[in-house]
Amino acid sequence: MAQTLPLKPRLPLLVVSVCALPVLAGCALWSFMPSPAEGQRLYAQNCVQCHGSTGQGDGELAQDMMRKPANLTQISAQNGGDFPRTRVLSAIDGYAKGTRGGAMPEFGAFLDGPTVPVTLEDGSQTPVPRPLAALLRYLESIQAQG
Repeated sequence: MAQTLPLKPRLPLLVVSVCALPVLAGCALWSFMPSPAEGQRLYAQNCVQCHGSTGQGDGELAQDMMRKPANLTQISAQNGGDFPRTRVLSAIDGYAKGTRGGAMPEFGAFLDGPTVPVTLEDGSQTPVPRPLAALLRYLESIQAQG
């Protein structure tokens, strides 16, 4: 017959397990892709001045720019209906600097943080700072339909 330990030796393990659950649950929540709403807050703080509140490139600073900011609602339409996650991440982060000739600043240093897995067009996943992934999700959500 199997013996069971009395409750007293198992009590510390039980207490530690119960206390760790909220911490582990919090970590698990932060490991998933952020919502578009999280990205919308970042957009309002960093992008609206040039790209406008609707993402159509009509922000308050746009009128004084030699090259107008991109209409961010047309990214998918300009890519055959598919949202080019890799290219968008590179443009925001600054990896594409010098390849598009635009005036957009690099935001990579400002969008640093814990990483989340982002699925790219080829099906592979790459770790991306959560704020950058949030902004990506928001931009995907504002794409013009049809």
